[in-house]
Amino acid sequence: MAEDVGAVRYVNSIVDRAVKENASDIHFDPEERGLRVRLRIDGMLRDVERPPLEIAPAVIAHLKILANLDISEKRQPQDGRLDLRRDARAIDVRVSTFPTIYGEAVVLRLLDRTQKPMTLTELGMNPGVATEFERLFRQPYGILLVTGPTGSGKTTTLNTVIHDIKTDEKNIITLEDPVEYRQAGVRHCQVNRKAGITFASGLRAILRQDPDVVMVGEIRDPETA
Repeated sequence: MAEDVGAVRYVNSIVDRAVKENASDIHFDPEERGLRVRLRIDGMLRDVERPPLEIAPAVIAHLKILANLDISEKRQPQDGRLDLRRDARAIDVRVSTFPTIYGEAVVLRLLDRTQKPMTLTELGMNPGVATEFERLFRQPYGILLVTGPTGSGKTTTLNTVIHDIKTDEKNIITLEDPVEYRQAGVRHCQVNRKAGITFASGLRAILRQDPDVVMVGEIRDPETA
């Protein structure tokens, strides 16, 4: 069908643009008349061209097919993933659907597996802040909380810390949803609710693995805290 072909072309063009502009997320938000599409770049959502009204349903359906989701299920949220390659970049895409009064909203989280950890100065910290931050995370004991809005660089900051402190003498374990960066010498664990691995249960199991450093991607409930 023409709508299906148009939907495929539109999705490809938006994903290509998102990767080129280093967007962290792509939002497909249904409205009363049409589909609003936005890219999250440097923590801010920015509108991009909308698909023609007649192919909007096909765009959502195509995204669900790519992520191996049930296209007939529109009342329950669903989560899926897919792998993309753009030039020399391997992109891990996490797909989340959410029912709204105007239809299903879809958010794509783009994770560049080829991206290497940055230094603190590359993250934008001024030298004084970077020096004090490094003094804190090199302490032998304690807890370090990194907070901020979506897309502000929390996980990127934490992975820079992990990269800086990892040695062969340390057992470093991360618990994440999803695992955004993979580092040699670090044991990464993915939250999997269907298998019974939540942040709370995963953290309890990690503490029995004789860890030196534990990185928890999110604190979602009192038990994890």
